[in-house]
Amino acid sequence: MQYLLLFATAEDGDPYAAEEDDIVQWVQHTRSIGADLGGERLRPPEDATTVTRRGGRTIVTDGPYTESKEWIAGYGILEATDLDAAIELASRHPMARYGQVEIRPVWSLNLDLGDAT
Repeated sequence: MQYLLLFATAEDGDPYAAEEDDIVQWVQHTRSIGADLGGERLRPPEDATTVTRRGGRTIVTDGPYTESKEWIAGYGILEATDLDAAIELASRHPMARYGQVEIRPVWSLNLDLGDAT
């Protein structure tokens, strides 16, 4: 099953420590076991654009969709046998120590795109 990891900042996290928080080791581990399906850092909230559609109008707003001191710093997609396995992998990510990691199961749309692929 696939899981989306949302890496977020947290005011109550431990201080960042470069020697402890090496993302390369985590990526190498998840790749070596075939769990890493990709991921990236995200630009900060001030670089966000929010798009909504209301009453037939498209509304574009600068900034994130929510006002918060915490913000999504990146994402990852894992392949794991179950939620417990995803939790174990997420707990090893540096962001779990100085931020927080939200895990969400991917809910496939199972669309038949025919020849559109």
